[in-house]
Amino acid sequence: MSSTKSVRVENLEPEVEEFLLKQFPGQPDGYAYFGEHKYVHPKAYKDHVEGIYNMPLRKDDIWVATFPRSGTTWAQELTWLVSNNLDYEGAAKSLSKRFVFIEFPSYFPKELVNKPIFGHEDIGILMDFKALASEPSPRFIKTHLPMSLLSPQLLDTSRVVYVARDPRDVAISYYHLSKLRKIFEFSGDFKTYWRIFLNNLVISAPYFEHLKEAWKQRKHPNMLFLFYEEMYKDLPGVVRRVAKFFEKKYSDAQIRKLCEHLDIDNMRKNKSVNPDLNSTIDTEGAESFIRKGKAGGWREYFDEGMAAEAEKWMRDNLSGTDLRFPEVGSA
Repeated sequence: MSSTKSVRVENLEPEVEEFLLKQFPGQPDGYAYFGEHKYVHPKAYKDHVEGIYNMPLRKDDIWVATFPRSGTTWAQELTWLVSNNLDYEGAAKSLSKRFVFIEFPSYFPKELVNKPIFGHEDIGILMDFKALASEPSPRFIKTHLPMSLLSPQLLDTSRVVYVARDPRDVAISYYHLSKLRKIFEFSGDFKTYWRIFLNNLVISAPYFEHLKEAWKQRKHPNMLFLFYEEMYKDLPGVVRRVAKFFEKKYSDAQIRKLCEHLDIDNMRKNKSVNPDLNSTIDTEGAESFIRKGKAGGWREYFDEGMAAEAEKWMRDNLSGTDLRFPEVGSA
């Protein structure tokens, strides 16, 4: 089609490729850079990048977009329930079936695509963007892709909830996920992982470019930009903002019930959003997909030197912008 647009794709530098293959052996085919900001994704994403970038959109599509480990699951459950008139019975169905994780198939061998990934048909299907075309409306779509790798018409067509989180907490959570998931198989310590994160070599990095792309579009009427720290400090207030965004009205009692449902301890016990670990995608003996859910928990991991390094990195990358992360103390 003449209207189809292309995304820039480049191979990694040989020494970087060799380094990442050693650190993350769960992707034996390696990685590539995508887009002008050189976002890191598995090489298999080459088979998906054009299809996702040019995919047909619908007016009633609802997207939840984040950098990995930024409160995605929390925002998905909140978004789905607010949009579906607080249908808790419907929310008992697996979140991985209620939302399509659009680029997730590029993390796996092709033979697993469009097949159950959690061992049970009623829990999750590894569905690619082509299968999404036959999904009934409204479609709920999850992504860790930056705005520049999604359709340029996305915000003019569909609604997007974007969630950002302090990168220090993101790094810790991503580190634990990288030890949990077989698609990473990271076995190093946190200091090693932090160096990789800081150098924008984890999947979906560069981190700040990802956030700044969404931040620049935060005033678009179809974009709701949230901070994880806001959800942590004032969940009822965020619920009201989400309800307003989707043109829904709920009573104080309904909002209290939803906040109780979304409490991190209840989320951790909820099998529809936090399924049991299984041998298909998880490392034996690893911890839960939903962990502590803290804001400010990075203080338990960073020594004085790492903390100073992180502050400078954040300050340098936020220079010239008005993007700032809400303070949450030492919770």
